[in-house]
Amino acid sequence: MMTNAYSELYLDDAMNNLGDMVEYAVCDLGFAPDEFFGWFITSGIASKFERGNPKYITGMSGFELAEAVLKATNVSYVNKEPSYNDFKGREYWAGWILAYYQWKTGKRFEDMANDGLTLSTVLSMYILHEADVSKFVDSANEIIEKNRSRKKSKLHEIRKARGFTQQQLSNAAGVTLRMIQLYEQKQNNINKAQAEVVVSLAKALGCEVEDLLD
Repeated sequence: MMTNAYSELYLDDAMNNLGDMVEYAVCDLGFAPDEFFGWFITSGIASKFERGNPKYITGMSGFELAEAVLKATNVSYVNKEPSYNDFKGREYWAGWILAYYQWKTGKRFEDMANDGLTLSTVLSMYILHEADVSKFVDSANEIIEKNRSRKKSKLHEIRKARGFTQQQLSNAAGVTLRMIQLYEQKQNNINKAQAEVVVSLAKALGCEVEDLLD
């Protein structure tokens, strides 16, 4: 059963604030969408927001959130008053719907972006702004799954970096060759593997268990 990121009591405020943050940063300050959202992530504020920290999801306006991001990342900018447009356009919607998607799925903003659900991608999906939010959730899930399937597994990347063949890793870790192949091809999900299997692979490769999880 999927667990929401935080209480639904905070959801409306969180969605409105993230929408206002994106609108202010992109429309009023003129930052490129993906550049600013990258700062949101690296500032550490994204992780606090996605965990439902009241200071960030209800205690600040979207304008204040944007300022906090820029201050935390030492980005210089010309301070401007928010436009406060009655019409909320695609920038507002993109932040608004991303906040909902994060709350609904519990995914990290950083992982979303790494898996192709960037802010610019969400902006290009504005055609869905009048549809039920479930339509966006389905479309976003498809984008993420498609991008994940194209990526090499972390097991594959680390094995190659260590100079192991699949057979050599099988022998070193005591894990069957077929199992390694299935994990690398992502036909089996290594994130759901038995703990002792992942531990054995990590020991053989000289890495942490977390390094192998996709």
